[in-house]
Amino acid sequence: MTAVLTRRPGLAKVTVRKGGSLLHRAALGFAGLVVLAALLAPWIAPHDPNAVDLGAALAGPSADHPLGVDAAGRDTLSRLLLGARTSLLGPLGVVVLSTLLGVAAGTAAAWRGGRLDTLISRSTELVFAFPGMLLAILVVSIHGEGLLAPVVALGVAYLPYVSRLTRTLVLAERARPYVSAYQVQGHSALQICLRHVLPNIAPVVLAQSTINFGYALMDLAGLSFLGLGVPPLTPDWGRMVFDGQTAVQRGYPLSAVLPCVLVVLTVVAFNVAGERWADRVARRDR
Repeated sequence: MTAVLTRRPGLAKVTVRKGGSLLHRAALGFAGLVVLAALLAPWIAPHDPNAVDLGAALAGPSADHPLGVDAAGRDTLSRLLLGARTSLLGPLGVVVLSTLLGVAAGTAAAWRGGRLDTLISRSTELVFAFPGMLLAILVVSIHGEGLLAPVVALGVAYLPYVSRLTRTLVLAERARPYVSAYQVQGHSALQICLRHVLPNIAPVVLAQSTINFGYALMDLAGLSFLGLGVPPLTPDWGRMVFDGQTAVQRGYPLSAVLPCVLVVLTVVAFNVAGERWADRVARRDR
C-alpha cells in the first residue's frame, strides 16, 4: 500500500511499496550520513573552505585534495562538507516555519469552521497560485542576499501544503467519540487539540514535512545557483554549482557535478523516507 500526501505540482513522486525496506534503509542511511557530515564538518574538513590557491586552480584529485579544487583553488571536499551545513539549515528553517504556521492554520480552520475556515482556505489557495520560487526571488530582490529572506518566503509558500493536510486530519479526528467525551467533561478546545488531536495527527504531518524538506533543499539550491541565496563566500551546494560553471566549460566538471549529485541524492533520500513513513502510518491506521 502506498500513502499519498500533498505534493508540489509537476514533481515526480517516489513511490515506496511493500518490500521496499532496502531502499528505505539506504535512504535513511544516506540522509543520516549527510546530517552527520554537516554536524562534524568544522572538525573533519581537511582545509579552510575559503582558502584560495590560484596556483592550484582546477587541479585534479590528489592526496592533499581528494576531490580536487575549484577554479579559485579552494578544496572541493572541504566546501562540500561545510556546504552541507548551509544546505540543510535552510530547508530545516523552511520546514519548521511552514509546519508551525500550517498546523495552526489548518487546526483553526477545521475546528472553528464557518467564516474562519473560508478565510483560511481562500488565503491558502491564493498562496498556491503564486509560485514559491517567484515569491522567494521577489523577497530576495528586496532584502538582498542571505539565508533568512528566502527561508521566510519559502516557508510561506509551503504553508498551504501543511495547512490543507492538517485541516483534513483534524476534521476526521474531531468526528471521533473521544473528542465529544472530552467536551462533555469540560475540556476546552485548546486543551483537546494540544493534548489529543495534534499528537494523533503528528506522524502524518511529520511525514509531509519530511518530503517538504527535500523540495525546500532543491528550491534553496536553485536560488543559490541563480546568485540569490547565500553570499558568495559561504560554502553551499547550490553556490558551488554556480561557481563551477567556468570549470565545466574548461573541461573540469568535478567541482560542479559533485554538489549537484549531492542535492539530487539528498532530495530523493528525504522523499523516500517521508513516503515510507507515511506508508507505515497508513498501514497502522487500517
